[in-house]
Amino acid sequence: MYNQHYYFIGVGGIGMSGLALIALEKGAMVSGSDTACSCIINRLEEKGAKIFIGHKKEQIPLDAIVIYSSAISSDNPEFMFAKSHKLSILHRSELLALFMQPQKALLVSGTHGKTTSSSLLTHVFLEKEMDPSFAIGGFICGSNTNAGHGKGHYFIAEADESDGSFLKYTPFGAIITNIDHDHLDYWQTMNRLVGGFQKFIDSIISLEHFFWHGDNLWLSEMINQGYNYGFNKKNALFIESYRQDKWRNIFTIYFENKRYTEIEIPIIGRHNILNASAVFGLCLKLGMVEEKIRSAFMSFKGVNRRLEYKGVVKGIIFYDDYAHHPTEIFTTLKAIKHAVGFKRVVLAFQPHRYSRTLACLKEFKAAFEAADIVIITDIYAAGEAPIKEIDEERLLHEINREARRPAYHVSRSQLACQLVKILKTGDCLVTMGAGDISNVSYDIMENL
Repeated sequence: MYNQHYYFIGVGGIGMSGLALIALEKGAMVSGSDTACSCIINRLEEKGAKIFIGHKKEQIPLDAIVIYSSAISSDNPEFMFAKSHKLSILHRSELLALFMQPQKALLVSGTHGKTTSSSLLTHVFLEKEMDPSFAIGGFICGSNTNAGHGKGHYFIAEADESDGSFLKYTPFGAIITNIDHDHLDYWQTMNRLVGGFQKFIDSIISLEHFFWHGDNLWLSEMINQGYNYGFNKKNALFIESYRQDKWRNIFTIYFENKRYTEIEIPIIGRHNILNASAVFGLCLKLGMVEEKIRSAFMSFKGVNRRLEYKGVVKGIIFYDDYAHHPTEIFTTLKAIKHAVGFKRVVLAFQPHRYSRTLACLKEFKAAFEAADIVIITDIYAAGEAPIKEIDEERLLHEINREARRPAYHVSRSQLACQLVKILKTGDCLVTMGAGDISNVSYDIMENL
């Protein structure tokens, strides 16, 4: 490992940057490229990586192992160069699988909730000074990191089902948060997606450390092992009661003939009670002391871009969230509205990818009902070419068919300017989407 050189194509991505950081901490040489500079790239450079802006074949050392992700196109000049010169090439997931050895992998998979669940699990391990390795899809607030190489027994990571790469791993234990209609651009059908999850489940080594969402229809019909969790009393771990107190959740669970009352965590939403319950159960099965888990939960500050608090300016509170699937949007907005009460929730939503927007089109009509004002901005292509069957106008038409209040379209270039005119003292602005929408809050704050 210490003499190895890795070259990452697209090193600034959240998953790729985490692997680059682990490689650096393992003592390897790291270089790579991306299309633009960022705080992530700056951080890697501070750690010793050599990063190029722009993809050029002459940047790749001939002795390097080239790492790419599913986001890299086959006509990328660096990828083409590596193939033509028969360099060692690994998909991001293959390198992650190598890095997991020889530690015990605790993996979190599922359509929603992977990053929050894996981040909370990592936070508990770090608070207990168990020195885990980890690779997660977001920066843990307060620690400002998304990956690390530890000397402990466990490696915590997200197992991404979107491109089938979760089948590259051998999990010791796992959490599956749910299965929903998503990523069908890769899987094509729900049956294939469910089949992929079945293969992942079959690879789990210790079913004593496997937790899955028992209230999810797809999972409940395919699994009869491990521990199911949820709000239904039939689950092995069931959530007996819960409440949201402004910006925190308090809940009670029943598991293995014991009641764990008034567990507190400073993140909101019914979905996060599910995420936290799974982590609590897994930590118990790993032998952790209840009070240590509780105290770690209370100090958890969340994850960047998962209902991340941005600040208050002129009485307007700003939050940013990564949600882009209708289920995520609905659940998050409902939790926010509960927290702010009678204050207006102003939503600026950036649809993510033409293919995903089209696939989820019918589901969007009910996703925004908890917001008081809904602004839809331009679809974030994420490298996709436009699809003639979908655009902002068609999305708006679908949303407005059954909306309590009409949604409006504002171009990305005019979004901050228009929101400055709309916002009033006491409002809660939520920027939402998986693209560059998070930058809008700062633009508005500077101009209020």
